[in-house]
Amino acid sequence: MEYYSFNRYLRERFDCKVYKICINGGFTCPNRDGTLGTRGCIFCSEGGSGDFAEDARLSITQQIEAGKKRVAKKVKSGKYIAYFQAFTNTYAPVEVLRQKFEEAVRHPDIVMLSIATRPDCLPDEVIELLCEINEKKPVSVELGLQTIHKKSADYIRRGYELSCFDDAVKRLKAAGLDIVCHIILGLPGESRSDMLESVDYACKSGINGIKLQLLHILRGTDLEKDYAADRFEALSFEEYLEIIKSCVEIIPDGVVIHRLTGDGAKKDLIAPLWSADKKRVLNAIARL
Repeated sequence: MEYYSFNRYLRERFDCKVYKICINGGFTCPNRDGTLGTRGCIFCSEGGSGDFAEDARLSITQQIEAGKKRVAKKVKSGKYIAYFQAFTNTYAPVEVLRQKFEEAVRHPDIVMLSIATRPDCLPDEVIELLCEINEKKPVSVELGLQTIHKKSADYIRRGYELSCFDDAVKRLKAAGLDIVCHIILGLPGESRSDMLESVDYACKSGINGIKLQLLHILRGTDLEKDYAADRFEALSFEEYLEIIKSCVEIIPDGVVIHRLTGDGAKKDLIAPLWSADKKRVLNAIARL
């Protein structure tokens, strides 16, 4: 199965393999601080989906150096992406964001800045800041859409309407920023057709890249309670492979596929347990 992978994109752009360093900027989320809620999205871990990020108590520079050490044995190029992953990484005053983002891009080994955030946390002044930084080093903004279906969005407690995503993409695109959309496959109650509709919608919205993420049921989440109560079933390995194949078939050639699966911290993973064997999953996808 051929597709435009993120690794290929990075090699074309930087002429070498580039590694991500997951950074915890110490932010929170409107779904956590009481603005929209306090429990987060139903699937979100205690670490705000930043379970593999570095220690937030460290400075940004210290986190980058710690991340470099983690992959030192397999890195030859010495080029990295600073990926602000945990919680909502534009949910803070612009002055705070500027200090953290600029510290990251000042690091000589960082070639790109990647920001995971929510479409409802992108005021104009934040987009202006990202534009400024984009003139120094490339900036990619990752939007957690997850699904286009209102019933599912309400169930996962996403907290914003689809029109908010549309508006964010429009403004980011007008600003010349790279946009990546995050879609979750296997949400409770969603059919294969529902998932494909979300992927198709996202691709036609004007995004530059897409992340397809298998739904993980993680320990300590509200999703775990529903799973324990047998309110839904996790996707089987075979089902996921079939859905991934169908998704790739409808993703346009120019849209970069950043991810076809995902990691859940093994100590917290309840289901699907087959996803813990990442090598097996990736090999099976490669054979499609």
